Amino acid sequence: MKPVPQATSLRRAPIQRRSAERLTRILDACADLLDEVGYDELSTRAVAQRAGVPIGSVYRFFGNKRAMADALAQRNLERYTERVTERLEQRGDGDWRAAMDAVLDEYLAMKRTAPGFSLVDFGNQIPVGARHAEPNHRVADLLTDLLSGYLRRAPDEDLRRTFLVAVETADTLVHLAFRVAPEGDEKIIEETRELLRAYLARVMD
Repeated sequence: MKPVPQATSLRRAPIQRRSAERLTRILDACADLLDEVGYDELSTRAVAQRAGVPIGSVYRFFGNKRAMADALAQRNLERYTERVTERLEQRGDGDWRAAMDAVLDEYLAMKRTAPGFSLVDFGNQIPVGARHAEPNHRVADLLTDLLSGYLRRAPDEDLRRTFLVAVETADTLVHLAFRVAPEGDEKIIEETRELLRAYLARVMD
């Protein structure tokens, strides 16, 4: 099976509140069904039935299920950004170790609780385990922009490269942790945390 293409946009962005609520129901249904039946058995008709909307409403936003999966990944990234931002605003002390803990902890929380996250997280990885460079670049750029002000650092190319290496490393090790244990092997997660701190210390301290 070919990997699901990245960055597929909505056919039509919702304008009215009712339309936005319908889109939310569609994505919620897509996420639930991904967990229940997997991507191969997912269908736009099943999503429409679960969401309680006409099939035409699904096609109004998405040309196919691949587009839905990508939109779900984008929503995951937006929600992740909101969660990390809230954590940082609560602290506001510029402590990079606390910031990195927030980045990792919120990702782990979503991996454990967000429907459909195991298949799409921030970028489609279907078939399961297929990894693509683009989502990690997007996450690294997002973290650079998000954290540079908090850490009082210029968002230059050196910082972007540092975060990209950190994101790629964490991504690989967290997936290992969840292959070893359904909820994520805690010892591997702690090793990941220590490795990230050691790597980032040479740049952040």
